Amino acid sequence: MSALREVESTLEIDGITLVKAIEDALLKVYHKMPGSIKEARIEIDRKTGKVAVMATEFDDDDNPIGEFDDTPKEFGRIATATARSIITQRIREADDSKVLGEFRNKTGTVVVGTVEAHTNPHFTLLRVGEFEAILPESEKVPGETYEHGKVIRAYVLEVTRGERGARITVSRSHPNFVEALFAREVPEIAQGLVEIKSVAREAGHRSKIAVAATEEGINAKGACIGPMGRRVRAVMTELQGEKIDIVDYSTDPARFIANSLSPARVSTVTIDSLPEKKATVIVPDFQFSLAIGREGQNARLAARLCGFHIDIHSDTESGYGVMASDVSRPDVSNASLNEEDLY
Repeated sequence: MSALREVESTLEIDGITLVKAIEDALLKVYHKMPGSIKEARIEIDRKTGKVAVMATEFDDDDNPIGEFDDTPKEFGRIATATARSIITQRIREADDSKVLGEFRNKTGTVVVGTVEAHTNPHFTLLRVGEFEAILPESEKVPGETYEHGKVIRAYVLEVTRGERGARITVSRSHPNFVEALFAREVPEIAQGLVEIKSVAREAGHRSKIAVAATEEGINAKGACIGPMGRRVRAVMTELQGEKIDIVDYSTDPARFIANSLSPARVSTVTIDSLPEKKATVIVPDFQFSLAIGREGQNARLAARLCGFHIDIHSDTESGYGVMASDVSRPDVSNASLNEEDLY
């Protein structure tokens, strides 16, 4: 009873409701025991915690005439175990409600957490305030390491209630993580003056973001780059050097495709089929390798960014092209990230 009162005060759980839940659980246990009486109730002394099974007594005509104590032997031990189970369950439910309430509006935002020591190879635990978040192996950036005590940022993917309680799942590889980091660094995004229209990312390698201004006179790309490149470099630092291309969004598909292939310069863009989202791009000979990128990375990311299948040709190599959407993903271990063509 002292433990119950402590739970009642610290977690603000209604004690009467908790005792009633224990009584209901104990009654179910009693009814499963041999010789139990259907018309019975559980009585818990609110001061001492003593548990008694009070069964209804009937006369010869099956009329109730009173109650008698039908508490089985060893029922006190059963009652203790049951009460402990109910209290533990209610504490877990209270903790889950607290987590769900705290993080309900944080899905899609960036949180700061400290890596905790763990032995499970399938995920990393982060301490976020007084809560724990899970960074699954699938949401990690290839090549990144997370030592105990390291402070990192992560993107809140979802907050769910499972069999083992509330679960906060975070990611560092999700494309929206890049968008959320820019929202933290660029005031114009927070103010609604600049919008990130789309993001394409190969975590640990390179990202492309397409931005647009919502008001005239705003340089969306310049706002994201920041004075002396400070804003984009702050995001790159958080992503441990991941390369970022910032391009101007356009409602004109041809212009958007040309911008998406930055830093390569494009000669012409032909929209072959708007419904099927197919386009052919001609680039100068000396820009062809830059447009394709190392192991097809630039072309592939451009295709994801604008949502088109892009067939890239050089000026003099008529009939030869590379379909950006078909270029295979590069091996992370062989990727080399340089800054000379950052913008």
